Amino acid sequence: MATSMATISGKLTKRLVDQLAPGAVETVCWDDELKGFGLRVWPSGRKIYIVKCRIKGRQRRITIGPHGPVTAEQARIRAYEILSEAKAGRDPAKEADRERKAPTMKALGERFLKEHVAVRCKPTTQAEYKRSVELFINPKIGTRKATDIERKDIAEFHHDLRHIPYQANRTLGVLSKMFNLAEVWGIRPDGSNPCLHVKKFPEQKRERFLSADEFATLGTVLYEVERSGEELPSPVNAIRLLMLTGCRLGEILTLKWDYVDLRACEFRLPDSKTGAKIVHFGKTAAKVLKAIAKVPDNPYVITGRKPGERLVELQHAWRRIRGKAGLDDVRIHDLRHSYASNALALGEGLPMIGRLLGHTQVQTTARYAHLANDPVKAAAARVSDTIGTAMSGGRKKQPAGKAKRPSPRQSSKTT
Repeated sequence: MATSMATISGKLTKRLVDQLAPGAVETVCWDDELKGFGLRVWPSGRKIYIVKCRIKGRQRRITIGPHGPVTAEQARIRAYEILSEAKAGRDPAKEADRERKAPTMKALGERFLKEHVAVRCKPTTQAEYKRSVELFINPKIGTRKATDIERKDIAEFHHDLRHIPYQANRTLGVLSKMFNLAEVWGIRPDGSNPCLHVKKFPEQKRERFLSADEFATLGTVLYEVERSGEELPSPVNAIRLLMLTGCRLGEILTLKWDYVDLRACEFRLPDSKTGAKIVHFGKTAAKVLKAIAKVPDNPYVITGRKPGERLVELQHAWRRIRGKAGLDDVRIHDLRHSYASNALALGEGLPMIGRLLGHTQVQTTARYAHLANDPVKAAAARVSDTIGTAMSGGRKKQPAGKAKRPSPRQSSKTT
């Protein structure tokens, strides 16, 4: 059954709106000056500003707001904006719906972790993203709507974490991914990522490379703690393989015997940080692998305490071992950097270093570029010294102060 409605017209001013009395049925008063701008008056006395427009051939009525909180002049300005947007082909009603239904940043973070991170990211990345969302994003902006966040908010959020620049930059990256997906999911309009142009803090890349003497000291300590029984064989062997292969920690701890080809001296890893890859190793690493006893019903090379499981944590054993070696400032990942620096010292180029380490991007290997200059500097010094010696060779054959002087007759001839 159709609802009865009465219509009247007039310029919607505060005086006219206040004078409009509710009737037995809903009444709509259309503005005389701005076509499509109107006021709905309910029998209950409630008055709502509205605007009527056609968007992509479809007639739409959009609510602006109630009279009182919204003045007649404010409603007129908003009605003009809506009509202008509709004329340009945009749908202000759709944008209003998006604003009304927009999730909070906490809800967006939960969806991000569930639908994107859990499906597309590796476990270590999942843990990193979850940490950023739960420890940094939610406490600061978790209660705010995802559509309300602006660039100034992100800049302020990033600035507040300036005392931990590395974490600030990582969290900024997580936020950027969240807002990109918010656009894909229709929560925010395209191209509205507020993280755009927020500049990251400069980070001081920590570089620590073991010298030959330090490698020797570490090797000796590994032998001693293994022989004395101070450390279990698994962490000792894991550290040796990290030193000799340049692998990442996770690649060694998850290494299975099925991935090891001792004849070809290869690890055939079905998955890694950069996907499936082959890791080549030398005879010394092969000797370490041959000395590791295979445990029945355990597929892992580096076994754990529980039957059938792998070693899951190396940090505690590493801290004890590096302490005995006097290398307290060396991290486990520095063994990988040291592997790369030794390859460069032996004359290997950056492309080869990238292949040895399994890098997929040239930029990742480029961090070692300055080390590649060391052999060049040494070669330049040798060449320069050789030429310098040759240049001074003639003078060294004669004692100083006894050089033969030309005779006056010879001098006159030469002049």
